[in-house]
Amino acid sequence: MPDNLQRGLAVQMVETLRERLLSGRIASGTRINEVELARELNISRGPLREAIRQLVSEGLLVHRPNKGAVVFEAEPGEVEALFELRAALETAAARLAAVRRDRKDITALRRSCERSRKHLAAGRQFVHHNDLDFHRALLEAARSPRITEQVWRVQQQIIVVRSRQDVATSHSDASLTDHEQLAEAIAEGQADRAAELMERHLDRVRLQMITSMTGADTSQD
Repeated sequence: MPDNLQRGLAVQMVETLRERLLSGRIASGTRINEVELARELNISRGPLREAIRQLVSEGLLVHRPNKGAVVFEAEPGEVEALFELRAALETAAARLAAVRRDRKDITALRRSCERSRKHLAAGRQFVHHNDLDFHRALLEAARSPRITEQVWRVQQQIIVVRSRQDVATSHSDASLTDHEQLAEAIAEGQADRAAELMERHLDRVRLQMITSMTGADTSQD
């Protein structure tokens, strides 16, 4: 197979596998069986291995000796640590977005919220695509590639862990309301408010995840 064709297949495989991981189709903690997956996707193992290496470098897969690649998983303590990191980075991004945004960024943030609101109104679940879409638009407005790179990594890891959790419609509605308020604070150039809203948003999502994982009410901790 020509090198450029193999590289093209590897890129396709990265996105195919990424979607399966983020959607929970391949669950957190699952070992990646290269033979079965290559057969299922009707590709050779070369491009698949390249895709796996890429996703290991992004933190969505973890290489374990004598076991191979395993889907990222985290216990409640590590989830807490992920949110500490994400909150530090993304509150800064929200503040920067309120200062650096332009008209195109404002439109992108509002349209993302509108699409998500239509999905909820139609009885559709607030899926990871909606969440990624909004936060990607916010990070674009922040104009900070280093922050974007790190948030993208942590956000995807959180989505993978959360993918098999049941999320109530009320929580999805609250998340979308957070997004709408963030969009308006950024549009109005309210940097402090944007940072405060982001911190509150991430803290609420963290509490929901930890409660789902432990079965305990952490709201009073």
